[in-house]
Amino acid sequence: MRPALAAAPPGRMLPIALPLPVLVATFCLLWSSAFSATKLALADCPPLLLLTARFLIAGVVMVGAAAVSGRTWRRVARRDLIVLAALGVANNALYLGLIYVGMGSISSGLSAIIVSTNPVLTALLAAVFLDECMTWRKVAGLALGIGGVAFIVESRIASGIDSPVGIMLTVAGLVSLVGGTILFKSLAPKGGLWIGNGVQNLAGGLALVPFAFTLESIREVVPSWRLIVALGYCALLVSIIGYLLWFYLLNTSGVTTASAYHFLMPPLGMLFGWLLISERIAFADLIGIVPVALGIFLVTRPAVRPRTRDVGKASDATRLNLRGSDGMSIADQNDLARTRVVTRITSPGK
Repeated sequence: MRPALAAAPPGRMLPIALPLPVLVATFCLLWSSAFSATKLALADCPPLLLLTARFLIAGVVMVGAAAVSGRTWRRVARRDLIVLAALGVANNALYLGLIYVGMGSISSGLSAIIVSTNPVLTALLAAVFLDECMTWRKVAGLALGIGGVAFIVESRIASGIDSPVGIMLTVAGLVSLVGGTILFKSLAPKGGLWIGNGVQNLAGGLALVPFAFTLESIREVVPSWRLIVALGYCALLVSIIGYLLWFYLLNTSGVTTASAYHFLMPPLGMLFGWLLISERIAFADLIGIVPVALGIFLVTRPAVRPRTRDVGKASDATRLNLRGSDGMSIADQNDLARTRVVTRITSPGK
């Protein structure tokens, strides 16, 4: 459950000494368990009030952390603040608002399966609106992902397990998330990890306030330890720690490798639904998960590049044989010139 965000280099903000497999496992567990934790909280609180509280808590904590750590708002341009706020409405309020309302009539496992296909749909829309290359892997992954989700949805509707309205709301939330991601790639706002994420959460929470208090009543909230724990888990662990881990993985593993972790979300989401809230897993679900996971893997898998060892050797030979008048190779002279240009551009005060 992830919004788009302009991240400053997270490696400097999040020094972690744990092994990478531990971080990957923690991220996947936090991400996939958020659906079941939300379902638990919805038993004691209406969806929009719950989501408003989650966003405002996470936003206040992250903006406060940014202020305490000395990160300044003066470096964030007004244009970037407006874009981040708009992304907060699209990727937080609209996306999760539809997901939360939809989850009132469908299982958390099905919600996790639908939302986990976002890399597949993102690849399709990026090819249409951002002119990104649509390879045969992406086409195959798109077909497998859509086919797997359609198989599961048809089976659940036919058996009466989940509501078609809840499914449509969840799909609409997915489209909002993907649309916000495309918008982020087009506008590329800056602001840093803490401030950017905090602004998006605050904007999403404030956008939901009038709807939450108009359409729902505070009297519907049933105070309980279950609600407190589930809300704290989603606001602090998922919205903050989960996002910090995500951007750390983006920084250390790269976008393609980090995105590939999403193919673990469908089975983990259904597993947590079964463990935490006793949701039934049908045999059709297990069959449908396979093409979904494979489709996400194909879309996020890096293309195989041809080996360039021989080309490298030829290039080295050329570098040795072509010499300038000062004894340096022509290639070395070009490298030195490029280094000087970069130094001039990046030097302070230049």
